[in-house]
Amino acid sequence: MTIVGPTIFVDADACPVKPEILKVADRHGLKTVIVANSGLRPSRDPMVKHVVVSAGFDAADDWIVENAQENDIVVTADVPLAASCVEKRLHTLSHSGRIFDEATIGMASAMRDLSQHLREAGEIKGYNAPFSQRDRSAFLQALETVARRAISSVSKTLDT
Repeated sequence: MTIVGPTIFVDADACPVKPEILKVADRHGLKTVIVANSGLRPSRDPMVKHVVVSAGFDAADDWIVENAQENDIVVTADVPLAASCVEKRLHTLSHSGRIFDEATIGMASAMRDLSQHLREAGEIKGYNAPFSQRDRSAFLQALETVARRAISSVSKTLDT
């Protein structure tokens, strides 16, 4: 019997860790689907699929939620997408290595809403800190952990 592993779905617009995702996916033999609103350079790797969706609001997010299955992995910095993924029982993390799950998604959503309110009120500026090597390393470690957890969950599901 062939064990089918989880698929990694990437919310690719403005995702700075695509090479790291492909590295972990290759290490574990996982299929990767890179979803974006604009064209991407295609990969020759048969385990990597590129999906270009319409430029409509949340089109990439909607596509990911519709196509990902339980125990798949989603990489996104979009908190509303992360909330939908957690609800669907997907392993979800941001490109900074922050893991979104039932215990953390409520606070992440509240902080996003608060930050948006403060930006709209002019209390804070909307600048994000530059993406650092430390962020890249934290992401790699988190994705490795999530990938192992997802593979283990799929294996347990197939055993029952």
